[in-house]
Amino acid sequence: MKIKFLLFNVVFVFLFLFLCGAAQAGQRISVSATEANIRSGAGNNFDVLWKSEKYFPLSVIKKVGDWYQVKDFQGDEGWVHQSLVGNTPSVITAKDKNSLRSEPKPDAKVLFSVGPGIPFKVIKRNGKWILVEHADGDKGWIHESTVW
Repeated sequence: MKIKFLLFNVVFVFLFLFLCGAAQAGQRISVSATEANIRSGAGNNFDVLWKSEKYFPLSVIKKVGDWYQVKDFQGDEGWVHQSLVGNTPSVITAKDKNSLRSEPKPDAKVLFSVGPGIPFKVIKRNGKWILVEHADGDKGWIHESTVW
């Protein structure tokens, strides 16, 4: 009886650890620092592949120690230290021209437009529209079809 109980606990622990690791893969995180170095490996001694600004969204591939292996909206991969990222919901513009509007509707006044690769913090959603804020404080509504 004790062996079955011990075996059950061992299997349960391994299953739990496997599921926790799988849950991290695909998780979305975003840069919480003013700027984050995305590196070629899990450590400060690895080359900086690119720098990402605040609210830049990243998809987690896996976590190793204090480092996340991540993928960006263009499919580029790298590593970022956990102290530079958080769980703030964010999006990044993915189209050539992205209009941010005063209200969540297609005929609302355009407040400003941006190109691709501009990250924003998500404030709230209204249907397929997202109220976003840039790190510099600019706010507006953007349609979900234009962001990642």
